[in-house]
Amino acid sequence: MAIIDLVNAGEQQQAQAGAGKRAAAGEEVDDTREYYCRRGVRHLCDSGITRLPGNYVLPASDRPAPVAAVGSVVKLPVVDLSRLRIPSERAAVLRTLDAACREYGFFQVVNHGVGDEVVGGMLDVARRFFELPQAERERYMSPDVRAPVRYGTSFNQVKDAVLCWRDFLKLACMPLSTVSQYWPTSPADLREVASAYAEANQRALGVGVASGSGSGAAVMEDLAAGTQMMTVNCYPECPQPELTLGMPPHSDYGFLTLVLQDQVAGLQVMHAGDWLTVDPLPGSFVVNVGDHLEIFSNGRYRSVLHRVRVNSRRLRVSVASFHSVAAERVVAPAPELIDERHPRRYMDTDLATFVAYLASAAGNHKSFLHSRSLY
Repeated sequence: MAIIDLVNAGEQQQAQAGAGKRAAAGEEVDDTREYYCRRGVRHLCDSGITRLPGNYVLPASDRPAPVAAVGSVVKLPVVDLSRLRIPSERAAVLRTLDAACREYGFFQVVNHGVGDEVVGGMLDVARRFFELPQAERERYMSPDVRAPVRYGTSFNQVKDAVLCWRDFLKLACMPLSTVSQYWPTSPADLREVASAYAEANQRALGVGVASGSGSGAAVMEDLAAGTQMMTVNCYPECPQPELTLGMPPHSDYGFLTLVLQDQVAGLQVMHAGDWLTVDPLPGSFVVNVGDHLEIFSNGRYRSVLHRVRVNSRRLRVSVASFHSVAAERVVAPAPELIDERHPRRYMDTDLATFVAYLASAAGNHKSFLHSRSLY
């Protein structure tokens, strides 16, 4: 019998035992895929499972390889945003940014202007949200990828062939004063704390608005006043982390993503054919190139595949802030980056095109970007 069959058989026995306990307690019993999608992995973790349910077991070829003791951790290029304000140092910082976007598609920023109190408050309220009773969290659960406020699980729970070990809360952030009134009311300070964090992210992003010229300057100005979506991620302790992932390999759809993570490692970046674990740098943001920036740069910068590993010992929390231009704005390769040696590589796109694609496909790997590729 194959290993996966043994895992599924063990999971089925455990599910049946768990179902009996829940039935005795008067709880609705449903151990199908729909049950897991409705409840999420925090609920499974809290129920005390010791084996991974079969719906979360990846095919052997997709499972994370054992983490090597040496060589599997990467220290991303570090960009000190405070140096952008110093005329004599600005050019060197921009060269570092250019090299990081070309080589890794990722970098870390420090001295970004978002205070420790704001950062710490966001991570704290995120943890407390996922500690709420299941019934409270379920109020915001929806499979609709267009929902401005959405509690969900996995990566794309409607389309994923295998579910991921993640629960999340997505919060639309623009215009902040309007959408924040629909955010969860528990914990009581979530709206206040998350609003302060969202505003601080926009200010940090605005530090680079004056960079460049021509199309680059114009798009950065649009970016500072464009769309922002925050995803608060929870990766609970997993009984068999070697069989699953918190998020599958994927690229991000927008221009730039700012990621705040706690000190539990898990984010991995594909570099030179290997999965490298990002070493968390206290007080920093991890920033990565999104699909829109790859399109705008006509492939000069690449939206690199990344994924999330989980572990059996510690819950991990992260907050991803996705930034792009206004929803109605068309993203196309910058004209000055197209010539005979560098022909246009991508079709035009916009947010509506991406959302429509995500509603019809799993959206992992770089499938959306490939759908916009001309060759």
